[in-house]
Amino acid sequence: MTFDLLKAMVLGLVEGLTEFLPVSSTGHLLMLERFFGFDDDEFGKTFVVLIQLGAILALLSLYFGRLWRIFIAAFSDAEARRFIIGVLIAFLPAAVIGAGAYSVIKGVLFNVWIVFFMLIAGGGVLLLVDRLDLKPRYHDATTFPLSTYLAIGIFQCCAMVPGVSRSGATIVSAMLLGADKRAAAEFSFFLAIPTMAGAFAYDLFKNWALMSADNTLIVAAGFASSFLVAFIVVKTFLDYVSRHGFALFAWWRVIVGSLGLIALALGK
Repeated sequence: MTFDLLKAMVLGLVEGLTEFLPVSSTGHLLMLERFFGFDDDEFGKTFVVLIQLGAILALLSLYFGRLWRIFIAAFSDAEARRFIIGVLIAFLPAAVIGAGAYSVIKGVLFNVWIVFFMLIAGGGVLLLVDRLDLKPRYHDATTFPLSTYLAIGIFQCCAMVPGVSRSGATIVSAMLLGADKRAAAEFSFFLAIPTMAGAFAYDLFKNWALMSADNTLIVAAGFASSFLVAFIVVKTFLDYVSRHGFALFAWWRVIVGSLGLIALALGK
């Protein structure tokens, strides 16, 4: 049990580090579980989803003031209402497809071979987009057109394949649709809240039978470390990408994915 708690804390740390970076937190967690995961494979897959709650709460704690002001303003300000509608529109495709394809996603796509291939492919896409000479038209994540919010939400569905990266899909699509790097990354944060909360609630409902007292404690340990690390990452990420772009994360994906494929090929 002590070793499982230690593993949960390490996995929570990785979740917090990677959830809001375009490197695929689920991919990294599945990769680690492949090499030193929990004995119960079904619980391991559920654990990967449930500890996202820690990262969600870290994000909410940092953005609560701004989100609360938008919510209050929505009663009298059409722009605030339009942003809230935009987030809901962007969330809808993932909600519909995620619920309808849940068994396929968990049973087929949660495969480390797929993860490693998608880490490499996604790294190549991120590197390409980062180097494009794009001309941003939107510099505030709360002022995108509704059609842009919908398009980002559709692109986000690609991240149901572990290794793609939810934040990576939303950031790349937002940049291609006219957002600057900071606004694209920030909207990825906003869209993460309903998307990750929905995934957490749905997975908990589906796998409630797995939540024994020991497993609940393991999830709590992962949740705590995820919260602490995600809090730090969110505070620093926007400033970093505004100055340096996404090349570091793109190369990280390529290196990790390549090493993972080599390890699998060698039977490790």
